Amino acid sequence: MSNYAVIGVDLGGTNVRAGKINHLSLEKHTSAPISAQADEDTVIAQITAQIDNVMDNDVHAIGVGVPSLVDVEKGIVYTVENIPSWREVHLKDKLEKKYRMPVHVNNDANCFALGEAYYGKGKNYANLVGLTVGTGMGAGIVINNRLYNGANCGAGEFGNIVYKDHNLEYYCSGSRFMRQYGLSGQELCDRAAQGDTEALRIFDEFGNDMGIALQTVLYALDPEIVIFGGSVSKAFSYFAAAMRRNLTTFDYQHALKNLVIERTSDTNIPLLGAASLCLQSTWGNR
Repeated sequence: MSNYAVIGVDLGGTNVRAGKINHLSLEKHTSAPISAQADEDTVIAQITAQIDNVMDNDVHAIGVGVPSLVDVEKGIVYTVENIPSWREVHLKDKLEKKYRMPVHVNNDANCFALGEAYYGKGKNYANLVGLTVGTGMGAGIVINNRLYNGANCGAGEFGNIVYKDHNLEYYCSGSRFMRQYGLSGQELCDRAAQGDTEALRIFDEFGNDMGIALQTVLYALDPEIVIFGGSVSKAFSYFAAAMRRNLTTFDYQHALKNLVIERTSDTNIPLLGAASLCLQSTWGNR
């Protein structure tokens, strides 16, 4: 297996990244903007251009993470919010036809969780949740060392659960900061780093609501570790204390004694996770 390499692709709403992974090593990677408003085939061509940049004769499979629901078996991508032309894209078929090798497609939050399971802070745990917090909120679930997709790749959509007058995502994502305060999460993070009391208060309030989201995850799945990713996770140190305080209302306090809560430490985890779709399919459990 030493020469068995795979390519991971991480498709976002504004750019696409691709990397060649040879067992546990990210050998090379590339990225480029995408034309999010372009037609389906133009966006696919921009994806394949990045795949071509890292492709060589060692590569035997391709894994792709996309920000939407996916028919995992057929590799069909449905309704990508930030790419309007992508309503029903038969991505697996198109890429397999071009590259003549297996292609695996899944949701980006699922790829994040799987990447943490293989390469990140989840390596020593059989049951984990990767909670991605950016402009939205999503989660990937690994149970007994296997990625859990649900029947329709919809498992882990905790952001859609009703909370207060909206849902959890409304209060537990970066869109909250711009909507309520007219500031991006990065701007607030920069201010908090300078000791700005208002920014720190905002993150404390955010952390309390995030505690509710975390309790929801714990009641549903009882994982060994929860790993935060996404752009808002950069502010983890500013909202973590309030989030943990909220957990004092969790009904099963004994279950918290062994719970690990971490922030991702590798910005390449979504890319590695996409590649891990191939590893899990080919090699089985970790």
